[in-house]
Amino acid sequence: MNLNYSSPCNPLGYGVAGLNILRELDAAGCSVAYFPIGEISASQDDAEMIQRCVNNQSQYDHLAPSVRLWHQHDLAQHVGSGLRAGFPVFELDTFTQREIHHLGSMDRVLVCSNWAKDIVEKNVNELDVRVVPLGVDRSIFYDSPPQYNDTTVFLNIGKWEIRKGHDILVKAFNKAFEKTDDVELWMMNHNPFISEKQDQEWKRMYASSNMGEKVKFLDRVDDHKEVAAVMRASDCGVFPSRAEGWNLEALEMMSCGKQVILTDYSAHTEFCTDDNSSLIPIESLEEAYDGIWFKGQGQWASIGDREIEILADYMRNVYTQKSDGRDIINKGGIETSISLSWKNSAEQLTGAVN
Repeated sequence: MNLNYSSPCNPLGYGVAGLNILRELDAAGCSVAYFPIGEISASQDDAEMIQRCVNNQSQYDHLAPSVRLWHQHDLAQHVGSGLRAGFPVFELDTFTQREIHHLGSMDRVLVCSNWAKDIVEKNVNELDVRVVPLGVDRSIFYDSPPQYNDTTVFLNIGKWEIRKGHDILVKAFNKAFEKTDDVELWMMNHNPFISEKQDQEWKRMYASSNMGEKVKFLDRVDDHKEVAAVMRASDCGVFPSRAEGWNLEALEMMSCGKQVILTDYSAHTEFCTDDNSSLIPIESLEEAYDGIWFKGQGQWASIGDREIEILADYMRNVYTQKSDGRDIINKGGIETSISLSWKNSAEQLTGAVN
């Protein structure tokens, strides 16, 4: 199959998905003309493959489908005259007029979850929407025998944001544990889009809390192998997000055989179930507002005292199970991760635009 494909290629969300799907398309024998969005930032292992696909621009098939993996407000730029498919990843339940126009101008829209499919179909009339789930690389994010250390380690990865529930997590951690508990909370939350002052304010919120001495702030690491090593050194991923466009880190934690705690709302409900996750029920939505990135367009999960209590209970349960010597390997999560490979993503994508 010939395909014209546009996406970022960098360590951020779109870039990670863009590169992994490109790699699997190429491995499957798809002739991809790759038109990167922004500067390419990738390891030397992928350099030859990426350059080959970029070189295919010189002989691209103008009748082939064009897939643009990018924001829903910027889908206009496509290659050739074939089918035009936009592939946005979004967190909110409504769109601006610009977003509706860009989505509505596509021949087909690809989304990574049925939650997202329902939102697009609700907001944009008569649009062909297909689900193409994202994936995980189990050659990197693999499970290994548990490390028999006494400390129970909770891990959160994701750039500092209200949307990701970082204002909530610190409250739940303090509610769940006492200083005498053998527990730690690891926070890996580099956000390139905020100032140093804002970064320090987030860290101060955690460090100055009652359980602050049990919180560790982890620096950003160089590659995904190091991320996976951090995940394997922890026991449970905790992600009290108000809204997610997919939640790569949660699936990667599952793939490493780790417990995960999440809100029962938004795109990660595509792969998070009662069999592989501890889900925090969400009873209502609220205006999506943080004063920085989100200013009232649409809604996201409302998290209050009830949800914080449930989150704290889930964290305490993981701690108790490990302290009692019980098995906390997430077997259901491993099974889910096996089915959600990047190879599967590439196959679903080509099937959706064929």
